[in-house]
Amino acid sequence: MDKKVLVTGATGFIGSHLTEILVKNGFNVIAFDRYNSNNHWGWLENSIYKNDIEVILGDIRDYDSVSKAMAECSAVFHLAALIGIPYSYISPLAYIRTNVEGTYNVLEAASNLGVEQTLVTSTSETYGTAQYTPIDESHPLVGQSPYSASKIAADQLAISYYRSFNLPIKIVRPFNTYGPRQSARAIIPTIISQLINGKTSIELGSLYPTRDLTFVKDTCNGFLKIYETDSLFGEVTNIGTNSEISIGDLADLIAKLMKKEITIKSSDERIRPIQSEVERLVCNNTKLQKYTKWNPDNTLEEGISKVIEWMKNPENLFIYKQGQYNF
Repeated sequence: MDKKVLVTGATGFIGSHLTEILVKNGFNVIAFDRYNSNNHWGWLENSIYKNDIEVILGDIRDYDSVSKAMAECSAVFHLAALIGIPYSYISPLAYIRTNVEGTYNVLEAASNLGVEQTLVTSTSETYGTAQYTPIDESHPLVGQSPYSASKIAADQLAISYYRSFNLPIKIVRPFNTYGPRQSARAIIPTIISQLINGKTSIELGSLYPTRDLTFVKDTCNGFLKIYETDSLFGEVTNIGTNSEISIGDLADLIAKLMKKEITIKSSDERIRPIQSEVERLVCNNTKLQKYTKWNPDNTLEEGISKVIEWMKNPENLFIYKQGQYNF
């Protein structure tokens, strides 16, 4: 292909996997992420594709750095965001500046530069607790946390640019993604890291909410499929597996795969405010399958097993502060 594309948030969890998949598929990738004085490239620092990627460090909140990085790109995969829900209770304004203003910068730069298509990353959290299941793209949007509210605002801003300025955008709405490199704030690495470190009494938040979990490479393939289709402009498209599992059952499944006996205790600091907890998320991926023929390659058991093996590597396990709650 040799098409030049920009990936914002490229050194993070999903962004780094997507960047590698795009390179593998022949794209000329510019990886954009937050400036740091050490010139550290996050999860791309040790990537086998490191020499095939141009990394630009800037700030998604700064229009100038976004616009300069986007010059001569035919497409943008916009993943840069603040994503931790608990921290959004502490600093809602940080989420507005990063998720809303950052998305504005991407959209405005794409409009001014004539970018062929811009994929904006949403989240299933924008739906809030399921009012019906499975959740399709017509489900009402409910901001149950400042994080989800900021993502709803960003999505609506993107749609407004499509309707007002004919900007070719697509909104990609993944349900919960998991896999190697995921931060310690997420449930699966939280459980695995505690078990690897010998704990049998696992600290978690609420055990009853359900989630639709997709392995990270399957999510990234969904991005690629949505990019490739000539349809879905100005629309939202879910990525998910049409299945759900409770947090308690997920913990039991991980313990079974690791051949561990566990007890689970609920930690108050890990529980969301009662009206903010999203109780149920399960995806309807009919639209994605209709337009792209996408299907996940990994079952939940296969995906979790890959995460377990990755985290058993001491160099990877080292980044997880076992026993400490990460926002």
